[in-house]
Amino acid sequence: MKITKIRIGEISVPLRTPFKTALRTVDSVEDIIVEIHTDTGNVGFGEAPPTGAVTGHTRGAIIGALKEHITKSIVGLDIGNFEEIMLRLNRCIIGNTSAKAAVDIALYDLYGQLYQAPLYQLLGGYRKEIITDITISVNSPEEMAGDSIHAVKRGFETLKIKVGKDARTDLERMKAIRNAVGYDVKLRIDANQGWKPKEAVQALRKMEDAGLDIEFVEQPVEAHDIEGMKFVTDHVSIPVLADESVFSPQDALTILQRRAADLINIKLMKTGGLYNALKICSIAETYGVECMIGCMLEAKVSVNAAVHLAAAKRIITKIDLDGPVLCSEDPVEGGAAFDEYRITPGDAPGLGIRGVNGIRYLD
Repeated sequence: MKITKIRIGEISVPLRTPFKTALRTVDSVEDIIVEIHTDTGNVGFGEAPPTGAVTGHTRGAIIGALKEHITKSIVGLDIGNFEEIMLRLNRCIIGNTSAKAAVDIALYDLYGQLYQAPLYQLLGGYRKEIITDITISVNSPEEMAGDSIHAVKRGFETLKIKVGKDARTDLERMKAIRNAVGYDVKLRIDANQGWKPKEAVQALRKMEDAGLDIEFVEQPVEAHDIEGMKFVTDHVSIPVLADESVFSPQDALTILQRRAADLINIKLMKTGGLYNALKICSIAETYGVECMIGCMLEAKVSVNAAVHLAAAKRIITKIDLDGPVLCSEDPVEGGAAFDEYRITPGDAPGLGIRGVNGIRYLD
């Protein structure tokens, strides 16, 4: 099964409601789609969202990396020589992890097709179903409480609340949500780098004192501020999850060695795909630290790959793969089944994707 060509396209998928964080507001998913074609007729699918505010990767950067560097490095190689392909993919250009992730995902899709097995079974096969949270965008306390009630009515038992714009209002947001949904629903919060270290400690201690029962806080301080994150970790009882601070296995190792966080969030667009995500899983297992698997605002192709990783690995205990259920439509044929909070990877070979509707090809 040799790689013959790589096709690049774009899709646009509207969201049910605007997605708001401390960093950005988005109305639709605008993603790059990758198709890797082979001499056997098999096609692997990958995807990358241009998320400049988080990864630094714009649409032009992703397309440029794909066309000028990645394609030239792997076309002609055999999927059976997987390690060589991955080495070339990761060495052909510095950074550009979103572009690499799109290709990495498509390659793993083909790897599963080559051996006629669903990818999650090849990677470990730990479970056949996972349960995701759903994100509540940052708005007024009253609006967020209403959105939380709606999510619970849809069956979601864990909510990830976006905070980080203003610590005082964030406390009111969390009080309103907890009062609205009660204590049978888990609440986790994501500050998206929105607080300073001391501000984070003050805000989180007030949430502790208010008895809000927060499961964990995600990335309370700026990504580069490892000492600041360690300060927060050392001074609050709420567990700290490192997200934007972790792009590479080396980042994960540094954070765990310095005890700067209690948990690690894996996102394929930061790691460059499954190849490096698996390394982070191994590092976390060595340190006995649990992981969450998350996503950017992505459609079902790339989230599908994250689903297979989560189903494969025991160390991934927390799931934040709500991208597809935030979309108002699904352009992907086949792949994992998203039944609100319940996700099943399926038993088709690879990622099980048969096609993607509405692609605007760029070649």
